[in-house]
This record gives sequence, C-alpha cells and structure tokens, in this order.
Amino acid sequence: MATRTGTSAGVSTGRSNQKMRTRTAIVDAARQLIGTGGEVTMPAIARAALVSEATAYRYFPDLPSLISEALAGVWPPPADALAPVADSADPVERIAFACEFLLRGILARQGAVRAMISATIIRPETVTNRPGVRFGLIDHALLPLEDTLARTDPEAFAQLKRDLAVVVSAEALFTLTDLCGLGPEEAVASAVRTARRLTKAAVREMQ
Repeated sequence: MATRTGTSAGVSTGRSNQKMRTRTAIVDAARQLIGTGGEVTMPAIARAALVSEATAYRYFPDLPSLISEALAGVWPPPADALAPVADSADPVERIAFACEFLLRGILARQGAVRAMISATIIRPETVTNRPGVRFGLIDHALLPLEDTLARTDPEAFAQLKRDLAVVVSAEALFTLTDLCGLGPEEAVASAVRTARRLTKAAVREMQ
C-alpha cells in the first residue's frame, strides 16, 4: 500500500511539473514574440511554444491574460523609468521624458499592445488585463506639482492628468501613425510636443 501511495504521489508531482513547464513555455514564447514588435496571436504563440492552440487556451482563457502575464515585470517602476530626470523639478521636462519613454516602449512591443487594445474594445471587461503603465508615469512626472497646483487647484491638477492620459498613450501613438500617416519618430515627437504644451499651459495658469 505504501508503495502505491508513493507511486501516486510521484505521478502527481510529475504531472504538476509538466504543467508548470508547459505554462512556462507558453509564457516564454509569448514574451519572445512580443519582443519582435510583430503581430501577436494565440496561434503564433502556440506554434512557438510547440503546443496546440487548444493547449494554450487551457492555460490562458484569452490572449489578453497571456500577454499580461508575459509583460509582467517588463516595464520598470515609474521611479526607475524616470531616473534620468530624477533631479529635475521641471514638470514639463519630466512629462516630456515620460511620454517619450512610454511611446518608444510601445513601439518596441506594438504587436502585443495592439492586440490588447483590440481585445479591450471587443470585450471591455478584459481592460483590467492591460498594464496601466501610463498613469504611473504621469503621476511620477508631475510630482513637482503636488505641493503647488495639486493643493491650490485640485480639479485643474486632475484635469491635467486626464488630458495627459489621452496624449501619453498607445491610442494617441497609433492615431498619429495609422490615421495621420506619421512615421514612428514623427509620431513620438508630435505626442511629446503636445504633452509639453499641456503641462506648460497648466503651469502658466498656476502662476
């Protein structure tokens, strides 16, 4: 009896390890595909992981949940991302850096970002799977205004953050490239210019 119990435990452990290896292979394949910047689909990820598409869906119910796990830890914390402007007290300079940082990161992973946006449009309930990178960057970039604009006019400060959330975003970048016909560099420069203007206007009104 003891032998059968030990054998059963061994089989159970083996299956558990195999499931973990399969899950890891799927996530690693997704991460590698995301890194190419190309189109990201469940069939492509499954092929790269050497599993069937049905198997991939057994581990992840949808593409957004898989992409979300694959992107976990890829984006640095806001303080680390904005380290090059950490000594600057100029919110305009800081928001410009944050905007460019985000948009260049999106360009490098645009296949995955497009897939996430598409999924959340079709299924709004999956929006929680999208990394909210922009908001942390905006909040950290505007820290110099916490003791000024945020205190004197909280609504104006909140409105500035909402305005910047529209500009410092994948949606803005893809509007500029896909609909306005700008190249990637032009699109980034345009969005950064707009983010600077919005922040500069808010600072000017505060004075």
